[in-house]
Amino acid sequence: MDAFGGPIWSMAASPSGSQLLVGCEDGSVKLFQVTPEKIQFERNFDRQKSRILSLSWHPSGTHVAAGSIDYISVFDVKSGSAIHKMLVDRQYMGVSKRKCIIWGVAFLSDGTVISVDSAGKVQFWDSATGTLVKNHLIANADVQSIAVSDQEDSFVVGTAEGTVFHFQLVSVTSNSSEKQWVRTKPFQHHTHDVRAVAHSPTALISGGTDTHLVIRPLMEKVEVKNYDAALRKITFPHRRLVSCAKKRQLLLFQFAHHLELWRLGSTVATGKNGDTLPLSKDADHLLHLKAKGPENIICSCISPCGSWIAYSTTSRFFLYRLNHEHDNISLQRVSKMPAFLRSALQILFSEDSTKLFVASNQGSLHVIRLLEGSFKHLHTFQPQSGTVESMCLLAVSPDGNWLAASGTSAGVHVYSVKHLKLHCTVPAYNFPVTALAIAPNTNNLVIAHSDQQVFEYSIPDKQYTEWSRTIQKQGFHHLWLQRDTPITHISFHPKRPMHILLHDAYMFCIIDKSLPLPNDKTLLYNPLPPTNESDVIRRRTAHAFKISKIYKPLLFMELLDERTLVAVERPLDDIIAQLPPPIKKKKFGT
Repeated sequence: MDAFGGPIWSMAASPSGSQLLVGCEDGSVKLFQVTPEKIQFERNFDRQKSRILSLSWHPSGTHVAAGSIDYISVFDVKSGSAIHKMLVDRQYMGVSKRKCIIWGVAFLSDGTVISVDSAGKVQFWDSATGTLVKNHLIANADVQSIAVSDQEDSFVVGTAEGTVFHFQLVSVTSNSSEKQWVRTKPFQHHTHDVRAVAHSPTALISGGTDTHLVIRPLMEKVEVKNYDAALRKITFPHRRLVSCAKKRQLLLFQFAHHLELWRLGSTVATGKNGDTLPLSKDADHLLHLKAKGPENIICSCISPCGSWIAYSTTSRFFLYRLNHEHDNISLQRVSKMPAFLRSALQILFSEDSTKLFVASNQGSLHVIRLLEGSFKHLHTFQPQSGTVESMCLLAVSPDGNWLAASGTSAGVHVYSVKHLKLHCTVPAYNFPVTALAIAPNTNNLVIAHSDQQVFEYSIPDKQYTEWSRTIQKQGFHHLWLQRDTPITHISFHPKRPMHILLHDAYMFCIIDKSLPLPNDKTLLYNPLPPTNESDVIRRRTAHAFKISKIYKPLLFMELLDERTLVAVERPLDDIIAQLPPPIKKKKFGT
């Protein structure tokens, strides 16, 4: 809905979640009522002279702080009137700037308002009197973001120089009950502006222009040295941006506002292991499909036969028919999509390309039969009673009889496509699912979780397989569990039923279920000794995990046929080359 205040610069939900505040370009602060059915305008607060760039509710829900240009306003929610207007000093490194932009505000329970601004300052204000209590000059550039912990005993701020600062509330002396805010730790994990920060109970999380999401653990809050104690830098989304039409050797790439379709190149040359072969036919860029409207593309998929493309934005679903004539293709949009297909979180085609499975953001799963240039709605699997959990991962069996779906929590549901009903639910696990796939012939469901555990569940028998029980009993290798990127894709070799193929951003792995599992004393990443060793030694040291780290960062990997594997890399250097230059810092001696 339109807020009728021009561009929206800031939003904040009330502590109860029933109200939403919106800060607009024209200086207005608007209050909306939020119900499960709709968002309804309630009233305007007193209009300010300039745009509202940041908003924060008092935890009681009675007052609101709003950051603008050169001043901070404190509003009474009941009346909508401004109680205080606190002017911010424009001084920046001793020089008066023309404007001071309040990029972020945080309202604490004791009435303190913390502000961060474009003059590099973190300031503490008393909202009852409207006066400045304390001032910290922390950067030579903008301080752009702020987040406070739930206990309000620490907060984190991000700067345009790429530095993240941690502030903590500490006692003035060892026996004193009086406390003050102290800047305790600076972290330099970014090269560019830190536009967003978050504060979890055990970590500081930051992200910005350099495309990295950094999770920095607070070691004093981590009780056991485990996965949570590791610094993690996440560069790529944990969802698939590439889909593949195996039969026609096509790849569909998903960007923010468009899709690209490419045909893979081919070669007739031969060579020995490790050789790079010259292409006899180059890759072809077949299609550039621009999304309608300003919204981002959430998900996309191409059918295995290469004849259908589906994608969804936040409010619209699109389905296209691809017609291949020799080397030319034509595109035909399927019109009159039903209203329930307004938005999808995940799209998947069946192996024979006759069915389309759509997971909506309302928690329901739609099954659609594809006809020549049109479609027919077959069934909708409704979410389990009492939940509106969205299904964000889907997997269909190669024979088309089973559909597995996983939501944002840990549950996995298996549906019978033949009988259009729920078949079983995999036992709940504490960590979210990152990838799942159904094996051909056996219909075993392989599930990977965010804590790097891998399970194999027999759909026909409704229980974990013997191999899965064995690996849970023995446990995975400690180096496997310490990896910090989740498995994003699982597939199978059609002629080798004992092999499971999976990958994350930095490794490709084949798990051979016929071989013994590695224990912590064996080498995980180098299972085979040199070729001049005897066969007996080679067999003795070989284990189930065959890992390759040649391809990185790895966005996508899939078997095209029995002898061909396609891998899509996204070199970080290419992304960094497109970024604006970082703020120059004077270094000592230069």
